[in-house]
Amino acid sequence: MHAAGITPTEFTWNSTFTTADKKDRLPAIPGFEVAGMVSKVAADLSDPAVGDEVYGLLNFWRNGSAAEYVAVKASDMAPKPKSLDFVKAAAIPLSGLTAWQALFDHAKLSSGQVVLIHGAGGGVGTFAVQFAKNRGIHVVATCSSSKANLVHELGAEEVVDYNKTRFEDVVKGVDAVLDTVGGDTLDRSWKVIRKGGTLVTIVGDAPEDKAAAFGIRGVSMLVEPNRAELVEIGRLVDQKKVRPIVSGVFPLAEARRAYESGLSGHSKGKIVLKVKS
Repeated sequence: MHAAGITPTEFTWNSTFTTADKKDRLPAIPGFEVAGMVSKVAADLSDPAVGDEVYGLLNFWRNGSAAEYVAVKASDMAPKPKSLDFVKAAAIPLSGLTAWQALFDHAKLSSGQVVLIHGAGGGVGTFAVQFAKNRGIHVVATCSSSKANLVHELGAEEVVDYNKTRFEDVVKGVDAVLDTVGGDTLDRSWKVIRKGGTLVTIVGDAPEDKAAAFGIRGVSMLVEPNRAELVEIGRLVDQKKVRPIVSGVFPLAEARRAYESGLSGHSKGKIVLKVKS
């Protein structure tokens, strides 16, 4: 391990503390985003090879990346983007894959369509804005005023400050909503989507009966490791079309402070632990 991206809310996930068959695995090591160098491989494995620089998303039900070494499935790892150091690469896997899968695997958005992205200044949101912009999708974003300039810079055509304006008063008929906030924001999002559109939430529920009442698809998603998508994201990064946003870097010894900082909810992009100095 050289660096580990963190998701502060992972301490609320059952998978952080149990195995897939629901057995306790305390003490647990958190962190699911990895960037580092391969130090050992199975005897029958040729890709990746020892010495390769890789990044990826771990299985949520196993010990994580906030450690000097971590055991990973080779199929979950991809070559680290050549243009990035380990710290910036570690900010990509979970947030980048979540944004990619929400927009393209679930909402199936394409050029010329319109998406409303809630929490556009956060880890998932900053990637979602860039991915959508790169595909020719019109981006409407909600965020706080402190993140508005960044979100505009990343590609959002319209930015709504949720502290000043209720988004449903100014947004109508979008093709999809990507919700990273939940709660009241999710509840108010259904009615701004056109008939036949899609609501994707990563933090709440999207009941089938409620979606049907609005004439749309509702998806409550959980991100999955995907090597091919990481390769594509890495290509966009190396082409300077997408960049990770890192709001803070902490040494491994200050992991607790890093998580506490993330829970404040004011971070732009991702917080990363620097494991190898």
